[in-house]
Amino acid sequence: METPEKESFRDSIGTLTDEGKRAWVYPKKPSGKYYEKRKIVSYVLLAVLFAAPFIKVNGNQFLMFNILERRYNIFGFPFWPQDFHLLVISMIIGVIFIALFTVGFGRIFCGWICPQTIFMEMVFRRIEYWIDGDRNKQRKLDKQKWDAEKIKKRVLKWFIFLVISFLIANVFLAYLIGSDKLLRYIIDGPFQHLGTLFPLIIFPAVFYFVFAWFREQVCIIACPYGRLQGVLLDNKSIIVAYDHKRGEGKNGRKKFRKDEDRKELGHGDCIDCLQCVHVCPTGIDIRNGTQLECVNCTACIDECDHIMESINLPKGLIRYASENEIEKKEKFKLTARMKGYIAVLTILTGILIGMLLVRNDVEARILRLPGQLYEHKKSTIISNVFTYKLVNKTSKTIENISFKLRKYKGEIKLVSTTNNFVVPEQGLAEGTLFIEIDKNELKGDKNKLTIDVYSGDNLIETTTVSFLAPRSYN
Repeated sequence: METPEKESFRDSIGTLTDEGKRAWVYPKKPSGKYYEKRKIVSYVLLAVLFAAPFIKVNGNQFLMFNILERRYNIFGFPFWPQDFHLLVISMIIGVIFIALFTVGFGRIFCGWICPQTIFMEMVFRRIEYWIDGDRNKQRKLDKQKWDAEKIKKRVLKWFIFLVISFLIANVFLAYLIGSDKLLRYIIDGPFQHLGTLFPLIIFPAVFYFVFAWFREQVCIIACPYGRLQGVLLDNKSIIVAYDHKRGEGKNGRKKFRKDEDRKELGHGDCIDCLQCVHVCPTGIDIRNGTQLECVNCTACIDECDHIMESINLPKGLIRYASENEIEKKEKFKLTARMKGYIAVLTILTGILIGMLLVRNDVEARILRLPGQLYEHKKSTIISNVFTYKLVNKTSKTIENISFKLRKYKGEIKLVSTTNNFVVPEQGLAEGTLFIEIDKNELKGDKNKLTIDVYSGDNLIETTTVSFLAPRSYN
């Protein structure tokens, strides 16, 4: 079936020409109340992004995602591989929250919070406006021959982009390996740590490629969230929307003419100035309705409000609104789907909080040595050998660690020079131990033992093991 002409824009993305080549976007420099608010939000988030790896809470990095060592710090709380279930629940909560937020408010995350949008629109494009000028000057400069002016501007812009990309790469690396380690590597010199030198070459190149060339294509092509919104949005979702009822009228749009009665002629308030198109960072026409390329950045709202104000028409031709609000004047309210998401989100958040409250600072694992059963010692003593591993999730060394049996009159012997040891901060201690119990204490061939782990006189962890004995001791 042939697509109607007015819907032909949906046949391809807005950054491709009819020949399938890249259509470079030259967005007009935005301005207005929403843009000023976005700048405040963006610079606060940028400050948090750059500061978070260097902030310490109880000796722990505020945020760290050390994938190689499988160690994570979230808001100063350290998480280890043993806490993987907490990470899974947190990720599920994050996905449900994104789904809930998208159902209610569309892609507002992309326009206000997404790091890609913040860096692109609030850092790299602002530098571009400063060096190359606004939309028309950028278009003219691109078509200009490579004279001294163009070379000077290009070299300056590319150099600044490269410096910022290198800075972002270092901060990104601080999240991955830890800020302390990164600073130590910088002091030692990159050639002393060749394993870190490689990512410090790759990461800046990736960031430079994304922000200097790929740009809005990340949001349109690479980011899965744009596709996700297509199945989550409905007519009740709040989005950046064009009020086609008001804008088109009975007889459609019409260029503005002074002292002309537009309502009498049946024309809408849209004067077809194309300023909302020129200011769009993804190169779309918001008047065509909801599109996957739209990142809800509000640039078109600011620009349209400015035009409406200048011709003495009411603002809000483009605004935050739902399709139902435009069509039926229906106010926003929670839908059954949103209530379902909220219920699931509340339950999972409660489970996560409960797990965090019962989570110990020290985790003990005591396992039977593979291939070993039991051993007779003296006349009535049965011995089993185990391996132990203690993980210290805190930033303080835990000293004077000892093991004690609960209920049973037995003895735990460590394969070391002393029965007390320490667990280093954010580290682990492991070794081998023997548990020896009198046969008269045992019941059956398998006995469940409870082992308490003490730091001095303080009980810090409890675990269980299965103790084997001959069947004749039933």
